[in-house]
Amino acid sequence: MHKFNPERGKSKLSKELIGKIILVALHVVGVIGLSLPEYQELFLMLTPAHLLTTMVLMLLYHKGWNDAFPIFAAAAFWIGFGSEIIGIHTGYLYGDYVYGPTLGPKLWDVPLVIGVNWFILAYLTGSVFHKIPNDWYAAFLGATAMTALDYILEPVAVALEFWAWKWETIPVSNYLGWFGVSFLVHLIYRKANFEKSNPIAVFLLITWILFFTILNFTLIG
Repeated sequence: MHKFNPERGKSKLSKELIGKIILVALHVVGVIGLSLPEYQELFLMLTPAHLLTTMVLMLLYHKGWNDAFPIFAAAAFWIGFGSEIIGIHTGYLYGDYVYGPTLGPKLWDVPLVIGVNWFILAYLTGSVFHKIPNDWYAAFLGATAMTALDYILEPVAVALEFWAWKWETIPVSNYLGWFGVSFLVHLIYRKANFEKSNPIAVFLLITWILFFTILNFTLIG
């Protein structure tokens, strides 16, 4: 029978707290920098690094390091990235849009960090619903959450020129496409056999929601 070790519990709590403090600091600084015109260009250049740092922090608290996890991570990256390639070059799935230079190096006109973004979003939203026993229902909820977050994110991304839509209008097809591709990624997430609880995942997702909601008010009004 294992005895509770209060020192171990405190260590675990402090480790989680440190991660949460770093995440809050990163996003508070990001909101301020992107909201102030005199600093906006600098912070736009830092966007890919900010996204990669967030991913590293998220993975530091990941528990399920087995053979199934990198398979899911690669699937989320390449399915999301591949769908964006189709979207950019055909107009299918999401509508007619183009990426600007802000998000860093591109492959076939799509920034590589977009695949990272798909992986992070699928991981975070999947973590929220990972205790739901039904795979299809959990995937539906996860895809819905990803689409809702994209709805909050889109106006900010357009205002910061991450990408631009033809006719300057975000089409309904964008959200339908997001839901469909997200649903597929979430099904893979559910079928992949790895530990899915992450102590900072829900906190990070809420931080992102607040981050883009605040930027909606400061940039768009």
